[in-house]
Amino acid sequence: MTTDPISGKIVTILGGSGFVGRHLAQELLARGARLRIASRHPKKAFVIKPLGNLGQVQFAGVDVTKSDSLAAVLAGSDAVVNLVGAFSGNLDALQGKGVGEVAAAARAAGATAFVHVSAIGADASSDVAYARTKAEGEQAVLAAFPEATIVRPSLMFGPDDNLVNMFANLIARMPAMPVFAPQAKLQPVFVDDVAEAIANALSDASAQGKTFELAGPEVVTMLELNERIANAQGRSRAFAELPDAVSGLIASATGWLPGAPITSDQFKLLQAGSVAGGALPGIADLGVTPRPLGLFLDRWMVRFRKHGRFGAKTASA
Repeated sequence: MTTDPISGKIVTILGGSGFVGRHLAQELLARGARLRIASRHPKKAFVIKPLGNLGQVQFAGVDVTKSDSLAAVLAGSDAVVNLVGAFSGNLDALQGKGVGEVAAAARAAGATAFVHVSAIGADASSDVAYARTKAEGEQAVLAAFPEATIVRPSLMFGPDDNLVNMFANLIARMPAMPVFAPQAKLQPVFVDDVAEAIANALSDASAQGKTFELAGPEVVTMLELNERIANAQGRSRAFAELPDAVSGLIASATGWLPGAPITSDQFKLLQAGSVAGGALPGIADLGVTPRPLGLFLDRWMVRFRKHGRFGAKTASA
């Protein structure tokens, strides 16, 4: 039995209390790594603790925009994974140029591996702050830590995601549903496949200094995604394909309101899609065979069906 190179190593996961962090933690713990889960609200990550052995998981509070906070939480780290990201707030500090300070702090702490999680669609010339700062963050990381690995996931799905579950809840409640950017192309990737790719990047020195696009095995439109979710629920739903002009007006008029269906920036990102460009190495180059959404969707949608597990999947509701 071959021991994983990260077994026994201290891996600090910045932003580890979120969706990706929980799945990545499970992957790394299974490989024998010692984890330090660092986030602004570490209590949110306590669900991870039972996944490890005694003393294998540590929790710490951190503000990645403050150098003293970073230095304290990164001390002694053999490897660092940066998952911190946001759609609002001070994006330059959280995921833009400020990420260079995070990478520099990791190097100063003696870390020999650094994986920065960006996103497909990162674009330094974009007028959308999210896409622009994602690209600037990549540049800042490589300037401070040239051996860092950058991964750009597409939209991620999982049993506890905010993508499939959001649409599933809406479809279960609404007899008809508007679809923004219905022909936008997506290449959703399973969160556990992303976690495996990140863990492989930490273990493989040949991945250092490279950027990888992490996408799933199939391209679907936004309309197709909704239709597949409805079908897996056994529900007959009417989907209204909103023209881009109408979607743009709705986003502009209501996007600033709490609970708005979509903001102007989110609509622009959706229009651009989330598909691997093909010019960069992909998830297979990190040793992962990505799994399609269809492999899981029927099972995950059971709880959304009429009468749940006792309802016929093909029955309309």
